[in-house]
This record gives sequence, structure tokens and C-alpha cells, in this order.
Amino acid sequence: MLSINKVVPQGRGLAKVLLKRASTVELDWDVRQRSRFDATDSSGRALGVFLPRGSVVRGGDVLVAEDGSLIVVKSAAQPVMVVRHCTEHGAPFDLMRAAYHLGNRHVQLELQADRLLLERDHVLADMLRQMHLLVSDDELPFEPEAGAYASGGHAHGAHEHRGHDHGQDHGHGDAHARDHGHDHGHDPRDHRGHKH
Repeated sequence: MLSINKVVPQGRGLAKVLLKRASTVELDWDVRQRSRFDATDSSGRALGVFLPRGSVVRGGDVLVAEDGSLIVVKSAAQPVMVVRHCTEHGAPFDLMRAAYHLGNRHVQLELQADRLLLERDHVLADMLRQMHLLVSDDELPFEPEAGAYASGGHAHGAHEHRGHDHGQDHGHGDAHARDHGHDHGHDPRDHRGHKH
């Protein structure tokens, strides 16, 4: 069994040619959220993964084996519920409302522009249908949100934020809350119920 104890998030810093030659391993979400698991890669090698406790492996991450070989992780298709808003009677806002209620229940949730994905649960399906949302079952790769307090802040799978660091205060500090120092194109006395 090939031992693995290192993961490179999204293969950052690795040459594309190395990643192209690397074997792959398809794992569903249930396995990828464990820090210790066994798997078999596309070359037929048995893998023993031993990551630090609390580690989560994402699709696109690269596992580094003890012999230096690389294994690219792919998110395996698994049973999920797909939730969409009703185009006849609803609005895209209905998905935000559903995400709010699912978040209050600490449900693992993948957010997409036109739909939500979550693991199958008949009780949640009934709740979502009562909210006039369309719920269907499918077999798809599942990549739920990492959460605001997860290591790294949030997943960058579908998008990248270039040119700024989420951890810096952009030079505004506490003064930003009181006095912006730049114009937002509106009269600061006219807040119409929103806060800065």
C-alpha cells in the first residue's frame, strides 16, 4: 500500500505537465471529508491516506505519495438532490431563501448560480417542495461549501479572487466603518434602510 500524508490544494505550484501525467482517484464527498481512508488510483495502486485530523480533500487537490508520485483527486458522482426555483411561479431569490433555511440546519450545501446541490434527504426534500422549489434526484459530483471558518476561508473552485487578500484590511482599518474616504455615488445621508 502506498502511503500518502500530504495534499497540495488544487495542485498550486505544480507544473501542468506533471499533473497531466499523474494518476487520478475518484472519491465521493463522504470519503473526501475524512482525514484517513483507503482508495485505489487509476493505475490500480492501493493508497493509504493519512492526513492531519480535520483535513478535507477537494476535487482538484493533489495527493503526494511517500515515493513522490502525484495523484489528482476527482470528485466522484454520487446521489444528490438538485434544487431549482420554479420559473413559472418563483424567482431565483427562492434559492437564497432555501440556502438560508438549509444553512440553519447545518446541511452540507453546494451553491451554484441556478441551483443548489445537497445529499439526499426525504425530509429536506419535502421542506423544499413546500417552499415551492423544484427538487430532483441525480448522480453528480458534490463539492459543498467549505464554510466561513474552514481553513483557507472558502473554496476557490469555481472562481478566483485576484489582486487582493481576504485577510488584509485594504488600508481602511476601523475608519472604513465610520468614514469611507471615497465616494460610493450616493448621498451618505440617504441610506434608505441599509447599513454601511
